[in-house]
Order: sequence, then C-alpha cells, then structure tokens
Amino acid sequence: MEHAVLIGAGETESHLLGRMANRHGLVAGATGTGKTVTLQTLAEGFSRMGTPVFLADIKGDLAGLSQPGEDKPRIRERVEKLKLEGFTQEAAPVVFWDVYGELGHPLRTTISEMGPQLLARLLNLNETQSGVLNIAFRLADEQGLLLLDIKDMRALMRHVAENARELTATYGNVSSASVGAIQRALLTLEEAGGDHLFGEPAITLDDLLQTDARGRGIINVLAAERLYHSPRLYATLLLWLLAELFEQLPEVGDPDHPKLVFFFDEAHLLFDDAPKVLLDTIERVVRLIRSKGVGVYFITQNPLDVPLPVLGQLGNRVQHALRAFTPRDQKAVRVAADTFRPNPGLDTEQAITQLGVGEALVSCLDAKGTPTPVERVLVAPPRSRIGPITPEERQMILRGSALYGVFEKEIDRESAYEILKQRADAIAAETAEQARHRESAEQGGGMLDGLLGGGGKGSRSSSVGEALVKSTVRAIGSSLGRQIVRGVLGAILGGRR
Repeated sequence: MEHAVLIGAGETESHLLGRMANRHGLVAGATGTGKTVTLQTLAEGFSRMGTPVFLADIKGDLAGLSQPGEDKPRIRERVEKLKLEGFTQEAAPVVFWDVYGELGHPLRTTISEMGPQLLARLLNLNETQSGVLNIAFRLADEQGLLLLDIKDMRALMRHVAENARELTATYGNVSSASVGAIQRALLTLEEAGGDHLFGEPAITLDDLLQTDARGRGIINVLAAERLYHSPRLYATLLLWLLAELFEQLPEVGDPDHPKLVFFFDEAHLLFDDAPKVLLDTIERVVRLIRSKGVGVYFITQNPLDVPLPVLGQLGNRVQHALRAFTPRDQKAVRVAADTFRPNPGLDTEQAITQLGVGEALVSCLDAKGTPTPVERVLVAPPRSRIGPITPEERQMILRGSALYGVFEKEIDRESAYEILKQRADAIAAETAEQARHRESAEQGGGMLDGLLGGGGKGSRSSSVGEALVKSTVRAIGSSLGRQIVRGVLGAILGGRR
C-alpha cells in the first residue's frame, strides 16, 4: 500500500507523505471554501494507508464517509481534470461515537482519567478554586476513592467540606467558598449534559486504534452537532483524548505511516480563554506527540486562531481562500502567506484571496522533512458521499459495528460516592448507638434516684438516699466497697430472697 495521500493537483500533484504525516498539519480557510471536503479526502487517504483516524463531525456532513460516493457531474469533471486513474467510489470504514449516545456509541471517560487540570478548565475555575480541586484529587488518591462520574465528584467535595479544617492544616487553605463554587460548577456542567461524558464503560485507546479486514484504518467520527453547543465541553474532551494518546502510546519515532491521525475541527475553541499553563501544555503535547506516531491536524477558519508556537510546528499546510475585508483579515492573509515556502511563479498573498471553492494552496514536507514550495491545486474529490446520511443508514452502521452493545449499557460500580456513603452511614449508626446508650444510662440513673430517694427535693429520704449513694461510690475500688455495693444494691434491686 502506498504510504501517501493525494491532496490535489495543479502544475504538479501534491502528496502528503505517510512518513511525514506525524509532523502535524493545518487546514484553514473561510466558511464555504471547501475545508470539509478536504478533511474528508485526507481522512479517506489516511484510512487507505492503514492509519486509524479520529475526527469530530460538527455539522453532520462527515457522516457521509460511511457511504459510497454518488456519481455526480461535478465529481466526474474533477476526476477527469485531475486524471485520477483507478478512482472508484466507495465507503470508508466508520465507527460513530456520541457523548450523548444518540448518534453513535456512547463516548465516556471518568473523572479520575480526566484529571484536575482539565476538569478545572471544564468547570471554568479560577486559580484558588483549582487549588482546592487539586487537594480533593490528592485526598481521593490517598484514600483510594475512585472518581468515575459527577456524583462521585460531588460526594468527594462534600467530604472535603466536612474535613476542611484538617485538610487546611495539611495542604493549605480549603475555603467553604471555593468548595461551594466547585459544587455549583458541577451542577452547571451536569445541566449542560456533562453527566453523559463521565461514567463507565469508558473508551480506551485500543477502541480507536483499529483497522478493518482489508487493513484500512477505522475512521472514528464523533457526532458533535449537539456537543458543539457546549464549546468548553467539546474542546476539553478532544484535548483529553490528545493527552491520553500522549501519555499512553509508546515512542515509535517516524513510522512509515502514523498510528493515528487526529483532526481537531474548530481549533480556536481549544485556545480561546485557555490559561497560560494550559497553552504551555498543549504546545508541549503537540511538540512531543509526533514521536508517538500521532499526527495532529487543526481545522480552522483563520490561521491566527492557532498560537504561533503551535503554528510553527505544523509542517503540512492546506490553505483555502481567505477574505481580506478587515485589518484582522488582511493580517491573517499575510500570516498565512508567510508560513509557506515561496514559489517564484506564484504570488502567495494574492492567490489566497483569489482561490475558488475546492482550490487550495498546499505545501507538505518532502522525504527529507523540508517544506515543498507552495502550489495552487484543485483538491481531489473524496470517494465517499459528500454530505449527511439518513437516520436509517446511521443505524445500519451502528448495529453492524463490532463495538455495538459494548458501550450502550452504563455500569455503576462501587466508587467514591458509595464508599463515602457507607462511611457516613457507619458514623451515623455509631452516633445513634451512642445516643441510645446515653439515653439508657440516663433512664437507669433516674430509676435509681426514684428507688433511693422517693421524696421531693430537700426531703429527708432524698438526703439519706444521696448520702448512701455518695458513700457507696466512695467505697468502690476497695474490697470492702465491693462488698457494700453488692449488699446494698442487691438488697434494693434484688427483692426478697
């Protein structure tokens, strides 16, 4: 199998080499210029190369990957113009995922796997609140509390609040205000549908790194039409997946083709309002994950959406048309033009504003890792359907998946919520038992007072009884005292022989 993806052709063909695909990439362009079709062409090419793919389908268009393409005049015209020999229309192997479990297999992770840093961003916590969240995770680790879902996290925060004084002495200030803010943020997340994301069975990397019987990489399509309405949840989920790939995959260097290609659509959501520590983490992951054989491709309208330290690491570029109506747009055009290796026969900056739909400026890394001079190309058409699929077609794909039935039924095993509830119930039961003992002792003391005293306050019999009891108590501890206690109490409580 040839390890290269044909992107398109102009004066020459533009290929993305499999060996250089883990050097990451960028697909940029204004709305309606053809980014989605380019993404579809790339995903199919990687799949035929034997590389699994993960991508998010924000508009529902990429679901067409699962169906054979349609014989339309525009497709035939593009095929003939590019002289694509052996072009056949066929479906790609697709697995659908959906956080809400409606349009794909439920995609879940656990609170523990998400970790405090990403959870803090998901909950939009400030620095102080994030510190308290870190303390909570540390406490969970020390006490063996597994955090699977939101109810586990809520139970843990109640536990933190109840033990705030002890935790403050050990880890630093744990204020009730911060705990309250985290609890409110958990409630907001739950109302936004975040409770669907956390739980078991959780997705594993092995579920994503699959090939079909023909050796084609599985294209994992995350149905994100609903998820996209919660931008922070969408971005954090994809960033978590990226972090999991970085942490769990072994070093492989530069393989003949990547182990996985990860497309991050609407990339600006990843970087918007991200704190510096998170931006530094993203930059580090992107820089180092290539050695794990993973290629990361950002899809966005404007190259300026990607921070320059990250943009500089994207070796493979596909730039669709940009509009230059505002000063920011004009700056974006200049930045995009400057990131390409110049072509003496092409005015890159001018060409960016003149590209038609389905045209792009392309520069990829050659076999030596050097960017090729920018070329203006017609993007090759995908072999699968361009556009959405019907609900019936989606159901057929879902039910025919090898994963069908694995993730559909949620599991709720013992975790922090259950453990902390058992502890609370045990403490409550012990407290109630102690209260019963005290009540019993008080009742016994009252009965003894009645037997010994009988009279009212200040009565002679009461005084005699009190004196007798005091004398008895003073005598306890000695042999004589024990005999007196047995004799006196035996006579009073034992009745007639």
